[in-house]
Amino acid sequence: MKFFKSFLIAALAAVSMAALAQEATIRKNLAERLPNLPAIDEVSKTPMPGVFEVRVNQSEIFYTDAEGNYLIQGSMIDTKARVDLTEKRLDKLTAIAFKDLPLKDAFTVVRGNGKRKMAMFTDPNCGYCKRFERDLMKIDNVTVYMFLYPILSADSAEKSRHIWCAKDKAKTYADWMVRDVTPPTATCDAAAVARNFEFGKKARITGTPTLIFANGTRVPGAIGAEQVEKQLAEAKP
Repeated sequence: MKFFKSFLIAALAAVSMAALAQEATIRKNLAERLPNLPAIDEVSKTPMPGVFEVRVNQSEIFYTDAEGNYLIQGSMIDTKARVDLTEKRLDKLTAIAFKDLPLKDAFTVVRGNGKRKMAMFTDPNCGYCKRFERDLMKIDNVTVYMFLYPILSADSAEKSRHIWCAKDKAKTYADWMVRDVTPPTATCDAAAVARNFEFGKKARITGTPTLIFANGTRVPGAIGAEQVEKQLAEAKP
């Protein structure tokens, strides 16, 4: 038994050393051959034999072979399970804990007792956001943290500033999104809007609306009121 334990420890050490050498080879070859490639954060095995994941910029994924001779950008699909492994991995890398959201940079819309919580990244010129806002009005007993996230145009940024600086942010937002009442000109310190933009970029929020529920579940795109209710019921902080 003692011999077997020693043998196992030695074997595991050898495997670990081989893995480190493999990673070093990939890092060295890619850095030398692709000097414009951002610094590599992590190299790890994938379920596909001989293919390794190369992660850069915190959550940008490439794939390569054991020697770093080829670099692939795209999705890895598990055809048996019918799962997009790349998307699944990105979801994990970009997950946002609700407690980590910069809630001070959002305004709130409270309906009913407001006990249930969710967050929404929204662009004032986003048609899908406007449609979703109408569905959201059907949801009761919820607090929605609205993050103004102007990514569509310069006008989006201007409208976001006017909404943020309004005396009643929630009403001004709803008036525009639901009733097409243009936000009146208003001025104030609107640095929160710029911070939202930087936060969203870092978190890879690439479209609006993007919804985040209390359990960290991220839903990109508009969904129906029934689906919102389902997510709220399943979300446990």
